[in-house]
Amino acid sequence: MNTTEKKINRTALIAMSGGVDSSVAAWLMIQRGYECEGVTMRLYHNEENACNFKTCCSDKDVADARRVSASMGMPYSVLNFTDAFDEKIIKRFVSTYEDGGTPNPCIDCNRYMKFEKLLDTALERGREKIVTGHYARIDYDVLSERFVLKKGLDADKDQSYVLYDLTQDQLSHTVFPLGELTKTQVREIAAENGFLNADKRESQDICFVPDGDYASFIENYTGKKYEDGDFVDAEGNILGRHKGVIHYTIGQRKGLGIAAESPYYVTELDTAGNRVVLSHGDGLFARGLYAGELNLISVPEISGELRCAAKIRYRQKEQPCIVRQTGSDRIEVIFDEPQRAITKGQAVVLYDGDTVIGGGRIGGRME
Repeated sequence: MNTTEKKINRTALIAMSGGVDSSVAAWLMIQRGYECEGVTMRLYHNEENACNFKTCCSDKDVADARRVSASMGMPYSVLNFTDAFDEKIIKRFVSTYEDGGTPNPCIDCNRYMKFEKLLDTALERGREKIVTGHYARIDYDVLSERFVLKKGLDADKDQSYVLYDLTQDQLSHTVFPLGELTKTQVREIAAENGFLNADKRESQDICFVPDGDYASFIENYTGKKYEDGDFVDAEGNILGRHKGVIHYTIGQRKGLGIAAESPYYVTELDTAGNRVVLSHGDGLFARGLYAGELNLISVPEISGELRCAAKIRYRQKEQPCIVRQTGSDRIEVIFDEPQRAITKGQAVVLYDGDTVIGGGRIGGRME
């Protein structure tokens, strides 16, 4: 390897959120001898979305990222990706709700913003690697000649679920310095180095809906008024009136306004008929699902029946299952035991131990 190659391979663009994780990730890369540059991605207009300091990308976060970067002697800039974020993330978020699904915009943001737009910027600036503060690991499997995504060692912080959609090219240029660390260790490193955000709390909100009122955001964004309709049971009997399908998600119990001896849960969103189907607890369970927009990481395709484990939401423990690939980007997943509240629009992620096989976007459940 010549000198030029060594220099290229030791440069990195760090995604700085203003939080402790990305700050420590930058510090670790500098300790490894990388020439680093920090950037914050401006993804939406704070004033338009009533953003506050509960969420990432606020003006305070930008200021924190700038100050931490300066303390490490690292160049820093802000990238404006608001138009792309609106097109790729927010519009998809809205359309998924309108179609009776429940989206996970963080997954889309990871693939199309943090690991597509960020990588494009890094390569344009001559940086070979992009770095984020995610708790996950990347290995290279010599036998399969594929990059492999693995869980972070801190089980409580593992973020592999929201990273399943990364491509081989993106993984080849990405470093997750925190994958081998716990959150406690990360905060200790930050405190030892005097980082101003060592004790900064984490954002738990969707960045463009900081108050958590998704329905109001959608109505304001689209300018539409979503019509009320009927609550019905599985047999079609009318139970009451709902205030618009976008106000409900699968598994929801609170806020229905239906008096009954045992609680009702949302089990289906019938957008065509403008109906919300309710049932008691048993109606929430199903043995399987089908999913599209398949992205495989550890294997190029699934042949026959694959025995593995899968999770259908971020905090769920993986469940044993059998997976069949039914098309170039489609799979069917049959669980050993029925799963509760399989939700259209969410992700199903497949695991072999700590390794992410891949995943897809849930299209519906199979009884």
